[in-house]
Amino acid sequence: MKRIFIDETKCDGCKNCFVACMQAHRKDAGTIYDLDLTDPDNESRNHIINRKDGTYIPIFCRHCDQPECVMSCMSGALKKDRKSGLVLYDEEKCGSCFMCVMNCPYGVLKADTRTKTRVIKCDFCSGREDGPSCVKACPTKAIYVEEVSR
Repeated sequence: MKRIFIDETKCDGCKNCFVACMQAHRKDAGTIYDLDLTDPDNESRNHIINRKDGTYIPIFCRHCDQPECVMSCMSGALKKDRKSGLVLYDEEKCGSCFMCVMNCPYGVLKADTRTKTRVIKCDFCSGREDGPSCVKACPTKAIYVEEVSR
């Protein structure tokens, strides 16, 4: 199974990963050049924190082995897929209680900006053969994918 890893010492805060995620999950077809960065429907599933000392912390879903978000989800909308190792979200089952948001130790999950009725989280760009778009977009290789054993 594959996981996204982060070497925060390499992150320069460029936010290419942020924009690539928005592009990969946008509702309408188009190129990166016509992506509306202000449209809440194009929300990124990751974010970058700018520290006061000028360094950056990339915040990404870690698809944890023992995910607090899954354990706190009362509706069953979040589940750990043991085969892929990913934490998957089923919007149809979500009760919008946001216990998962409150229990994520990394502060990754969030309510969507427009309706506040669904959870925004990394799906590892499922369906894309070339892997997560954030990894591909990172010029410094601060974000990378590795195979991990169970």
